[in-house]
Amino acid sequence: MTQESNRGATVRRTDPEQIDLIDLVMQLWRGKVTIIVSVIVMIVLTAAYLLIAKEKWTSTAVVAQPDVAQIATYNSALKVLYPDASINVSDIQNRVMGRYAVALSALSSELDNQDIPEQLTIEPVIKGRDYPIRVSYVGGSAEEAQKTLAQYLQKIDEQIADELHLDLNDNIKQQVLALSSSLETQQTVAEEQRAIRIRQLKEALKYAEEAKITKPQVQQTQDVTQDTMFLLGSEGLSAMVQNESTRPLVLPANYFQTKINLLDIQRIKVDPKTIHAYRYVMKPDLPISRDSPKRAIMLILSVMIGGMIGSGIVLGRNALREYRNRH
Repeated sequence: MTQESNRGATVRRTDPEQIDLIDLVMQLWRGKVTIIVSVIVMIVLTAAYLLIAKEKWTSTAVVAQPDVAQIATYNSALKVLYPDASINVSDIQNRVMGRYAVALSALSSELDNQDIPEQLTIEPVIKGRDYPIRVSYVGGSAEEAQKTLAQYLQKIDEQIADELHLDLNDNIKQQVLALSSSLETQQTVAEEQRAIRIRQLKEALKYAEEAKITKPQVQQTQDVTQDTMFLLGSEGLSAMVQNESTRPLVLPANYFQTKINLLDIQRIKVDPKTIHAYRYVMKPDLPISRDSPKRAIMLILSVMIGGMIGSGIVLGRNALREYRNRH
């Protein structure tokens, strides 16, 4: 800046706070060796880090509810177990997929809490909808990430299939016990009905013998009631008493339907290998680029950081020299 003196002459004075860009560039140029060395050191350090840094590759798969064919045996077994229930295949698909998603989440937490954590992430593909879901796994190589993700998805599928098979067997046992108990109850009731019938016939026989009625006194047996049964005569009533005890039980129609249901349930055989809890929308892909480290970006950053460090050293050294000269 300039200032006018008492003699009218103009004198130029330098403001210490003003930055002289040309001088700054010249300082950097004179210290170019330091800057270049700093850049080289940073590149060497970055290269060393890249050699020892663990690579991260992410493989991704998309899964959704199983097809009808994948749960066909399970669905058929449920229909046999509960013939009177309205079973919706869509509900079964969603319920099975729900168990699968919960098991995947549990596995993700388990892997994250290991001594050497593994990263398995789960998220919906469409916001606001539960399915399909995107499952990602981070591995040390592209092949490892793809293979491990497929193994984990298959592992959970087998786990859910075994759980469904176990649940199915428990339900079969419960239904067998319930139906067997129902059959026993119906048979007991039929035996009691036969015992009552025999007592009624014996009582009528006693009345007929006391009334000395040996031959039937009515033409139509359907008109005979319990109170007038003695009119059938002692001969007929005696024969009926003898035959009633050996005659097969009179069982209700529901008894035989229950028997059919029991036999159907006892024949249920479901192989857990035929049950699948999910289907692939997209199989685990083979990643083509790593997540980290990004070599090109890190090398560019190392050059920039090395240049900044070198420039800082040069400018700081010159500033310290000028400060010493002034003092």
